[in-house]
Amino acid sequence: MAEQSNYITRAGFEKLQHELEWLWKDERPRVTEAVSVAAALGDRSENADYIYGKKRLREIDRRIRFLTKRIDELNVVDGGPRKEADRIYFGAWVTIEGEDGGTQRYRLVGPDEFDAGEGLISVDSPVGRALMGQRLGDEVVVRRPKGDTIYEVLAIDYDED
Repeated sequence: MAEQSNYITRAGFEKLQHELEWLWKDERPRVTEAVSVAAALGDRSENADYIYGKKRLREIDRRIRFLTKRIDELNVVDGGPRKEADRIYFGAWVTIEGEDGGTQRYRLVGPDEFDAGEGLISVDSPVGRALMGQRLGDEVVVRRPKGDTIYEVLAIDYDED
């Protein structure tokens, strides 16, 4: 598997920072307190609250370690006007039309912030890789496991919405 890129939008970076802060300042202290209360109740081997709390603390600590390391590796790419606004770069909102005539609108983002339901696709995905560098009106071939498909680039914009 190819290594994932280290690019992220400003909004995605701030979201990861917010999650890290929430885990460290809110969630971890709350769960630690719940584990302490459960431990004080006696036999820990049969105490479901204690066992679940310890498991949750391990999950939180694992996520904190991951986020701390990942945030240090990321390169924030700020949006804004582009010299070549008719070319697709990281952070662009792209409207494409498929062979069936259906249109879709995607924003090319980093692998840490993709959310297909919100229209955010990773630049490392097959569609993201195929779209990068293309121009308005270009036909793009996307190689997928179930077969190639062709899209036409209908619109490109760099608004932050």
